[in-house]
Amino acid sequence: MLNKGSAKKVTIYVNEDTQYHMRPLYEAILTFLMQKGVAGATASRAVAGFGPHHVMHTTATEFLTEHLPIRIEFVETEDVVNALMPTLHDMVTDGLIEVQDTTIVKSGMKDHAAVETRRPHVKQQGKGKLLCIYMAESDKWNGEPLYDAIVKQLRMLDISGATVYRGIMGYGVSGQTHKQGLLHVRHDLPVMVSAIESEEKIKQAVDAIEPMIEDGLIMLSDVDYIRLVPAP
Repeated sequence: MLNKGSAKKVTIYVNEDTQYHMRPLYEAILTFLMQKGVAGATASRAVAGFGPHHVMHTTATEFLTEHLPIRIEFVETEDVVNALMPTLHDMVTDGLIEVQDTTIVKSGMKDHAAVETRRPHVKQQGKGKLLCIYMAESDKWNGEPLYDAIVKQLRMLDISGATVYRGIMGYGVSGQTHKQGLLHVRHDLPVMVSAIESEEKIKQAVDAIEPMIEDGLIMLSDVDYIRLVPAP
C-alpha cells in the first residue's frame, strides 16, 4: 500500500492492436506491473485519437476501432518507478510513456477485521410478488421519463425498493429491434423497473402505474424473498 507523500504517476499510451509476445501489449504491461507488486494500475480505452502518424482512429468503423489508443496509468514511489522503467522502455516500442510528479493525499484499504465485527443484521423472510415493468427509454409521463415517474410513484406507495435496468438491445410486440449504436448513441433502448413487496402493496402499485403506461408490459410473479437489513 502506498503511503502519503511524494510519488510518481506513470501514463503509458499504446494502440489496442499492438502485440507483445503474441498477446496485446497493454495486457502484457498490466501483468508485468502486477507481478512487480505495483499497488494498482488501470487501462482505459479511448473513443477517438491520433498519434504521430496523423491517422484518426475512431469507433466510426470496425477497422479503425481496432487501432484505438489505450491509456495505462499507475502511481508508485520514485524508487519503484525507476526500477520498472527500463523494462517498460523496452516493451513500448511504438507508443508514449509519461512520468509526472504527484502527491498521494490518501491511500488505504478496507480493514477486513473491522468488516467482520460489523453489527449483526436482521433477516426478514416470506412470500411476496415480483413486479416487472417493461417500457421504452423514450416513454414519458407528464414531461419526465416514464421509468423515473414510476420509481417516484413506488416510493410514494412505500414500496421497500425498486431497481431500473437499462437494456443494450431488445424488441417488443412491434418486432422492431432497439439497440445501442456506435459511440453509445441511444436508439430508444428497452428499460425495466422491478420491485418486490407483499401482494397487497404490489396490487396497489399496479393500480397506480397501469394508467401511466401507454405501450409496455407489466409482469407479476410469485416469489419467496429473504431481505437482510441492519439490526437497530
